[in-house]
Amino acid sequence: AEQVMQISTNQQVKAFPSFAYGRPDGRHPDHVANGADGEEGEDDGASSDATEGHDDEDEIYEGEYQGVPARGEGQAAAAAGQPVCDSAKSRNELESERRSDEEELAQQYELIMQECGHGRFQWQLFFVLGLALMSDGVEVFVVGFVLPSAETDMCVPNSGAGWLGSIVYLGMMFGAFFWGGLSDRAGRKQCLLISLSVNGFFAFLSSFVQGYGMFLVCRMVSGFGIGGAVPIVFSYFAEVLAREKRGEHLSWLCMFWMIGGIYASAMAWAIIPHYGWSFSMGSAYQFHSWRVFVVVCALPCVSAVVALTFMPESPRFFLETGKHDEAWMVLKHIHDTNMRARGEPERVFTVNRIKVPKQLDELVEMHNESANAALKVLLKIRTELRAVRRLSVFNPCFDYPVRDNSLKLAAVWFTLSFGYYGLSVWFPDVIKHLQADEYASRVKIHSNERLEDFTFNFTLENQIHRNGVFLNDRFIGMKFKAVTFIDSSFINCYFEDVSSLGSFFKNCTFVDSFFYNTDIDDSKLTNSRVINSSFHHNKTGCQMTFDDDYSAYWVYFVNFLGTLAVLPGNIVSALLMDKIGRLSMLGGSMVLSGISCFFLWFGTSESMMIFMLCLYNGLSISAWNSLDVVTAELYPTDRRGTGFGFCNAMCKLAAVLGNLIFGSLVGITKAIPILMASSVLVGGGLVGLRLPDTRANVLM
Repeated sequence: AEQVMQISTNQQVKAFPSFAYGRPDGRHPDHVANGADGEEGEDDGASSDATEGHDDEDEIYEGEYQGVPARGEGQAAAAAGQPVCDSAKSRNELESERRSDEEELAQQYELIMQECGHGRFQWQLFFVLGLALMSDGVEVFVVGFVLPSAETDMCVPNSGAGWLGSIVYLGMMFGAFFWGGLSDRAGRKQCLLISLSVNGFFAFLSSFVQGYGMFLVCRMVSGFGIGGAVPIVFSYFAEVLAREKRGEHLSWLCMFWMIGGIYASAMAWAIIPHYGWSFSMGSAYQFHSWRVFVVVCALPCVSAVVALTFMPESPRFFLETGKHDEAWMVLKHIHDTNMRARGEPERVFTVNRIKVPKQLDELVEMHNESANAALKVLLKIRTELRAVRRLSVFNPCFDYPVRDNSLKLAAVWFTLSFGYYGLSVWFPDVIKHLQADEYASRVKIHSNERLEDFTFNFTLENQIHRNGVFLNDRFIGMKFKAVTFIDSSFINCYFEDVSSLGSFFKNCTFVDSFFYNTDIDDSKLTNSRVINSSFHHNKTGCQMTFDDDYSAYWVYFVNFLGTLAVLPGNIVSALLMDKIGRLSMLGGSMVLSGISCFFLWFGTSESMMIFMLCLYNGLSISAWNSLDVVTAELYPTDRRGTGFGFCNAMCKLAAVLGNLIFGSLVGITKAIPILMASSVLVGGGLVGLRLPDTRANVLM
């Protein structure tokens, strides 16, 4: 039965259908409730805790909260939760009524969020979701930092190199599709918890597996899990923000992605070079420092899972799915948390009824009790199948009224990601090639040398030996690093505890020589002859020491600087997002980023390339922040996660293509990567300017 609230004549109420407030002084009036038999039941006179300012428990108090969602003003039967003649209406009519309900709910919800205020609850959720977004940033950077060490440690041939980067992005792409769509049906919090748990578990597991194939599988599933982070995080947070706060605080939330990149860079710099941290269990199991780095990078994800368990579900999602009472409880919790933080615990949450859109999946069932039971079952099955069909990515994103916007958003996401991730691969590799060229320019060449009865117990580095003769020489406890022997002879030589990185013996001859505990094998003896020589206790596997990678420290440092350069752009975009507009910032940032790419043509030194990397990152971050805000605001609530997931999937697809295309052009030409990145960024920026302005939107 409908509950009736008596409101004093001097009370001022801003009227919306099915949206009622209490007294303006924060004290609720007396209530009169109808009993189940239709007779009026008098309140016992006990005052509610909320009225007295005591709200230790978020409970529903009799006479304070009307837990029946209204379907429309003057519709008593609808207010009691019973649809009127819905079985006689077509689905198009029901969908039209639902859209009308959603528009009304959007206006009401905006007023509710204004009453709840912006305070402690939003900041708590901000840091919890920030950890989840940080996990996504860490996952992206882990790929690049782990790739060289993992492939060396697992003896991956050149044919398998590079698969790790691509397969992780593919996992993230499918994860964005799946988790984004599922969050619109199962809830933001629930899906985010599961997706982060999948990511954390398989990321942790990947640090212990030994085979490269199993390692790829673990990282792919880990990427599949973290793929849901970006779509759900921004959808979740946007739904607890009032309109005037949304642009700024979603932009501040983007900073956690940058923090994730800084965290990954700093941990790689601090952990991976320390190969002394490794340990082994026999000859079969090796745990090197890069595996420690993988474990450390899973910590933000684990922290996010733990913290998220204490946060409620999005109240906007509850309302969208018809769970009126659950939504009211969450909104009351938000209000009371913020009011207590302000020192106003006596303030009462005055909302008692909220508009709930028609639930189409429920309405297709027959509510007539005399209906055939088998027919009811068939209709229920058809309802569930329709729900599954609606869960698919393409239908919600390309149905009215978001089809055109989805195409434009997909184009902007794809172009921005293609340029960003493509250059992210190209920048470090270009710097590596510049370093390699400089390193090669310092090579020492020795020709026609003859050494007899000499002991080598030190490192030979960056040398070429041609037509040399080594007679009765001993190579003990030493290292060949980027050393090449060409047309040389080793006669009666002794090799013990020798490691060789990037070193080869080409057209050489070994006569009466002895090898003990070395890593010299057929792969390093190119067109060489071995006569009456023996190999004992050869080292198995791929030997790793940080000293062997002369550029590792520098690469980690360059990535750290590039990520840190994002900070000023993040601050500027957050402060100006609501002032100059989302679209102006999106289009302007992408066009400026494209122009900055053109100046890479003139980069001929490491310092110049690093400066351009920092400039590009600082300019492009405003585009990323604007795009996140626009995407969250353009899609209605019932397809926000799906739409965001679709756009983020396009982002990861572009990342895969950018890795493959730009990576193949490293060391070949600068013209094609520069022109390609500049053109797609400028083109994407121009498309972004054609999107509708969402600054004044309420979240439908």
